[in-house]
Amino acid sequence: MYSENQPSQNQTLNADFMLVGLFGETKHALLLYTVTFIFFLIALAGNALLIILVYLEPRLHTPMYFFISQLSLMDLMYISVTVPKMLLGQVTGDHTISPSGCGIQMFFYLMLAGAEFFLLSAMAYDRYAAICRPLHYPLLMNQRVCDCLVSGCWFLGMVDGLLLTPIIMSFPFCHSRKILSFFCEAPALMKLSCSDISLYKMVMYLCCVLMLLIPTVVISSSYALILHLIHRMSSSESRRKAFATCSSHMTVVLLFFGAAIYTYMLPDSYHTAEPDMMVSAFYTIITPVLNPLIYSLRNKDVTGALRSRMQSGLSLSKVVKKKA
Repeated sequence: MYSENQPSQNQTLNADFMLVGLFGETKHALLLYTVTFIFFLIALAGNALLIILVYLEPRLHTPMYFFISQLSLMDLMYISVTVPKMLLGQVTGDHTISPSGCGIQMFFYLMLAGAEFFLLSAMAYDRYAAICRPLHYPLLMNQRVCDCLVSGCWFLGMVDGLLLTPIIMSFPFCHSRKILSFFCEAPALMKLSCSDISLYKMVMYLCCVLMLLIPTVVISSSYALILHLIHRMSSSESRRKAFATCSSHMTVVLLFFGAAIYTYMLPDSYHTAEPDMMVSAFYTIITPVLNPLIYSLRNKDVTGALRSRMQSGLSLSKVVKKKA
C-alpha cells in the first residue's frame, strides 16, 4: 500500500498551489482591480517619497523620522511581496504559484510583519524618551542606539520567517491545493495540510503571542507613562503638542496590531474565508497606503520639508529655463 501511494504523494508535494485571488467571481472585478492597482501605486509613491524626504532633508535627521523611514521601507517591501503577483494573476488568468515561490512569499511577509511589530515598539520607546526624558534623550537615542534597535527589528523578523516558513512548507498537502487567500498566508496554507498539525498550531500560537506580547508591553508601558505625564502638564499647549506627537503612531499601532490579533490569535471558530481575506487585504494593502499619509499629512515637519523641496525644485527649474 505504501509503494502505491508514494508516487501520488510526491506528485502532490511538487504540484503548484492555486491562489483564489482577492476578487473571486464578483461582477465588479474590474473596478476592484483598478482600485487595488491605484492603492498599490499610492503606497509605492507615498512610502518611497517619505524615505527619500527623510534621507535628503536635514531637519528630518532625527531618531523619530529615521524609524518612520524604516517603517516606510517595510511597508514598501510588504506590499510589493504580495500585491503584484495577485494583480498579474488577475490579468493573465494564471493564479498558480509554485511551492518555492509560495515559500519565498511567505518568508518575506512573515519577516516584514515580525520586523514591523518590533519597530513599532521601538518607535513607542523613542516617543517615551523624547517626552518623558527630554534631557537624557540625546544619550538614550543616539545614532548607535537607533541603528542597534533597527537592526534588532530586522533580525527578529528574519528569525520569525526562518522558523515558521520551512516547517509550514514541509507539511504534506494532499487535499485541495487551492489557497483561500490572494497570497501564501500561513493560516490559509495550514488548512490544506492533511497531517495532524495541532502541535504546530499550538507552537505557532505561542510564537505569535510572544511576537505580539513583547511589543504590546513595550508600547503600552511607554504610552501609559506618556499619558500620565501629559495629564500632569499645566499648559494646555504642551499637552496638545505632546498628544499630537504620539497620536499618529498610536493610530498605526491600533490598525496593524488589530489586524494581526484577528488573524493569528483568534480561534479557528471565529474565522471564515471572506472576512479573513478582507482582513488580509487591510493589513497588506490598506495599511501601507495609510501609514505615509498618517505620518505626512498630520506632521508639520514632513509637510514643511516637502514644501521646501518642491519650492527649491521649482526655483531650480526656473533658473534652468532662463539659462536655456
